Parts: sequence; structure tokens; C-alpha cells
Amino acid sequence: MSLDGLDRSLGKEIANLQATGRAKKPERIITGYKPSKEGYGPRYLLAGQRQEFLRLNSNSYLSLSNHPALVEAADKATREFGVGPGAVRFIDGTFRHHIELENRIARFTAKPAAKIFNSAYTANCGLALTLGTPKTHWIGDQLNHNSIIRAMRIAGVPSENKGIYRHNDMDDLQICLEQIGPDIERVVVIFDGIFSMRGDFAPIDRITEITEKFSPRFRDGVITVVDDSHGIGAYGATGRGTAEFCGTLPDVIVGTFGKAFGVNGGFIAAGTTLIEAVRQKADTYIYTNPLSVADCAAAAMAIDICDSPVGLNLLKNLQERTAQFRDGLAGLGRETIPGPHPIVPLLIRETTATHTLVNGLFANGVLVIGLTFPVVPQGDETIRFQINAAHTRADIDLVLSLL
Repeated sequence: MSLDGLDRSLGKEIANLQATGRAKKPERIITGYKPSKEGYGPRYLLAGQRQEFLRLNSNSYLSLSNHPALVEAADKATREFGVGPGAVRFIDGTFRHHIELENRIARFTAKPAAKIFNSAYTANCGLALTLGTPKTHWIGDQLNHNSIIRAMRIAGVPSENKGIYRHNDMDDLQICLEQIGPDIERVVVIFDGIFSMRGDFAPIDRITEITEKFSPRFRDGVITVVDDSHGIGAYGATGRGTAEFCGTLPDVIVGTFGKAFGVNGGFIAAGTTLIEAVRQKADTYIYTNPLSVADCAAAAMAIDICDSPVGLNLLKNLQERTAQFRDGLAGLGRETIPGPHPIVPLLIRETTATHTLVNGLFANGVLVIGLTFPVVPQGDETIRFQINAAHTRADIDLVLSLL
């Protein structure tokens, strides 16, 4: 059967995305990696480009992806068990490395149990499928990540069972809780720990204080869930994320191994009964092959490093380079959103100027991402910088001099 008709329709959809400024640009292809040397951090090679590039658009906050201990752990596990699991978890696709990683991330997050997924995206979807019932009410921050929004849709949450509060507005959160009908048995308040486009954080201590007042009204209480993908490993005094920074542990922590830990995969950490329910009910866990043993072994090693003096030194450098960059922006009179997280948004507030600056940085060997209208509202055009632990003082000085 010919796909000509389908191709024409899809082509029109793609053309519409391009015409409205919502289409993704062609993907740049990384062809080489050069380790740190002579006071500068790692550099990357791109297809079709002669110069080397400094990445300020990477989520690898602790710069662990190329750490020799992670590479060795992945290699050893692969040589022992192969490159793939050969089955889903409940059909003998569970290897000891899966269990060891689940136990390790549970300890790291101070939760009784954890379950790992292929990504934090599928973890959010699995959690929604596990917790959702016709009498469950969901409340989320208006700037929640796409994975949380999509998870609610996949779980079939109707509009009448959903509330959205203004970004980090605790008064509005309380109003959302007050408006819940009497037939609701379970409430889930779900939010990002670190908001990925802004670098600001959810006040978990205040959220918990408010939700605890309402919890007795509902049969199953009010459950607090944080997706701390950008916080875990990179935020807080010992890298335990937004909960550590705020001094309050929510009921459920969703996270990733693909950012600060530098590997791949996601997880849900919570109580033992909830985690067993995830194992029994989460389609995105049950019906797909798990992470490879290489991913698991490397992720467990990354957590061990994060939890060691070496990791604390990496975190210290990350914090110092972030402060250096933020102070430098202030010295240049540039506008940003304050906070200690290594996501540093530079507010440009005009589309053409944003493109010009992004292209200028690229021409000088610096990779960043620009967010412009209509992806963001007019007047909110932004360049997102992401500091990593492998960045040096000289790297940050270079970028500030270019700005």
C-alpha cells in the first residue's frame, strides 16, 4: 500500500510547524570528545564543523558520563551478562544489577524502596497509571514538565478531577485543594523539583505544610510527588536534590539517572506498598524491556561517586562555577532568574536578539539553547545556560567575555 496520501498529510503538518516557528532544527551530530586540558573543560566535535565546542546545554551536571569508574562498571557488567536483558522484568528479565540499583537509589533518596524505568518520562506515566482512579484528584504546577502533563492524559484524568495552580503560588495551591469535591478519595499534588526552563525550585516545605492540613479530608490523604530530575545529584548540600535543599521529604520522588548521574534511566522512590503497586500496575514498567545491566552498573557507580568525597568536590565545583557565572551576568547588567541551580536562564526578551546571540556564541565555539516566540510568549525569550562540574573558571570567563 502506498504511503503517498499519508506523506502529503504529514508534510502539511510539518510545514505548519515550520511556518509557525515550532519546528525543531536539524539535529547536530557529536562526532568526537576531547577531555579537559590546560585549564579548560572538555570540548566536543560536531559533524560539518572544524572547531571544538564547549557545551553549556548539557544536563550532565556532575560530568560523570566519561568517568573511568562508570565506563569500567558498564563494561564489566556487559561482559558478564551481555548487552540486553532479553525479556521484560516479570519474565526473567531482572538481573542482580537491577535490584542493586533499586536498593541504591532508595537509600540515596531516604525512601524504603524504589523501582527503575527506562526514563523519568516513563516513570511519571507509570506512576499516574498506578495511582489513578475515578476518585483521584490531581493538582499540578502550571509549569510542570511535559511528562507529567502527558502522564495525566495517558491515565485518563478527566478535567473535573484536575487542578492547576499558578507557578509556585502557594495561595493558589490552597484554593485548588479547597475546591475539591466531597466524593474524591485520593489527592495527588505533583510538581517539578527544579523547573527546567527557569532553574527555580518548588518550595517543598511549604507545599507539604499546606497539603498536610487537607490530608485528613480524604480517605487516602493528599500525596505529594516531586519530579526532581534536574535536582537529584546536582542540588542540595550533598546532592540529594530539592527535598534536601528545602529540608522536607515528599511522599514520592521521581527522578532520572540521565542528568547529574550521567547515565540513562529513571526511577520512582517511595514506600514499599506503593512500589509494589507500581510493579503490578504500571504498564510502562511491565510491558517493556528494562535498562541494560551496563546502565544499571554505571548508574549505581555514579551514585556511589556522588555520595563520596570525590562527588562532593564535583558538587562544590559545580556550585562555584554556577555562582561565578551568575555573578558575572550580574556584573554585565544581564537579566536572569536568581537561584543557586546550575540552570541559568538569560532573559533576552526579544526573538531576533536571542537568535543573534545564540548564533554568535556558536560561531565562537559555545553551545547553548535559545527559547523564542512562539515556544515562549513574546517578551519571555530566553537563552538557557547549564553549568557542569567539568567546567573550569577559564571556561566561564570565556563565555562571560563573549557575552
